[in-house]
Amino acid sequence: MATWKVNTAVQSSSSEIQYFIFDVESVADGQLISRLRYPGEDLEPKQAVDRYRSELMEKRNSDFIPYTFQIPVSVVVAKVTENFELKDLVALDDSEFRPHVITEHFWRGWEKYSHPTLVTFNGRTFDVPLLELAAFHYGISIPGWFNVHARSFEQARNRYNVHSHLDLQDLLTNFGSTRFNGGLNLAANLIGKPGKLEVQGNMVQDMYDQGKLVEINDYCRCDVLDTYFVFLRSQVLMGRINRDVEHGLIDQAHQWLVAKGKSNQGLTYYLEHWGDWHNPWKSSDG
Repeated sequence: MATWKVNTAVQSSSSEIQYFIFDVESVADGQLISRLRYPGEDLEPKQAVDRYRSELMEKRNSDFIPYTFQIPVSVVVAKVTENFELKDLVALDDSEFRPHVITEHFWRGWEKYSHPTLVTFNGRTFDVPLLELAAFHYGISIPGWFNVHARSFEQARNRYNVHSHLDLQDLLTNFGSTRFNGGLNLAANLIGKPGKLEVQGNMVQDMYDQGKLVEINDYCRCDVLDTYFVFLRSQVLMGRINRDVEHGLIDQAHQWLVAKGKSNQGLTYYLEHWGDWHNPWKSSDG
C-alpha cells in the first residue's frame, strides 16, 4: 500500500513539494449503471457496462462512459519541488487498487503537503472532477479544496486559479479559446518524449476487466512522466526557467528513472522509448 511517507533517500520534506503532477485512470461503476440506467432489469455490473458502452458507440461513435459513472482505479502522483525537481512518483494504494482508499490518499496527501499546486493535462474536465465526485461518494471532507466561502479568485476550484490547479491544456489553449488536437500525446512528442505507446485511455476498462491492474498503473505512470516533461517546457514558455535549466532537470529526472526503473517494469518501458528533443538552435549553429 502506498503512503505519503516522505522518501528519505532523496531527503525531501513536505515543505519542499510545491506541485502534485498527477493522472487518473478510471473504470465504470457497473452497479451504479445497472441501478440508474437499467432499473428493474437486474443486470450484472459487467452486463450493464457492456450495454451502456454499446449504446454510446452506436449513438456517438465512442464508448467512453461519462466520468459521473466512473470510479478511480489508478492515481499516480509525481511530487515536484518549487525548483521543478522530480522527487518521487507514487501510485496510490498500489497493491490493492481500492477506489475509496485511492481517493482518501490523494486528498489527505494534498493536505499533508500543504496544498501543493495540482498539475494535469486536461484534468479540469476529467481527473479533478472525478476525484471531487469520488470524495462526495465516499464521504471524504476536503474543506481546503471546497473553500467556497473565500473570495472568488482565492477559491481553489476557481477556473483561473492556476496556483491551485494548473491545467497545461488550459495554459496552451488560453482556457479553451482553441482546441488542442492531439492532446498529451502530441505535446509530449513535440519535446521528444514517448507519448502514448501501446496503451490508450479507451483500453483501460477492458484491461481492468482482464485483471491487468498493474499494467494500468504502469500506463498511468507513463502519462504522469509525460505530463512532468510537458510541465517543464511550459515553465520555459512562461519564462520561469530557461532551456539550459530545463535540460538539467530532464537529465536529473532521467538519472532518477534509471535508478528506480531497475525495480519497476513501467519505468523501464518508459525509458526504453525515451527520446530527446531535437534542438534546432544547436543545428543552426553547426
